[in-house]
Amino acid sequence: MAIQDQWEIALEQKTQELQACQQERGLKSCLGCPKVNACELRDAYVRAVYESMNKGSGGGFEF
Repeated sequence: MAIQDQWEIALEQKTQELQACQQERGLKSCLGCPKVNACELRDAYVRAVYESMNKGSGGGFEF
């Protein structure tokens, strides 16, 4: 079993929070939610995804 770093732990937490919100609203995706474009929880999840990818080294959404 691999050891999780702080960014992976943060991502796991935000994923659980997002999934709980979706279940609470009976949704399978945030796209069906009227708050999708102004949702702080979803924004925090997206930040956690990118931070887990770059391990906190900064940067933006460069592809």
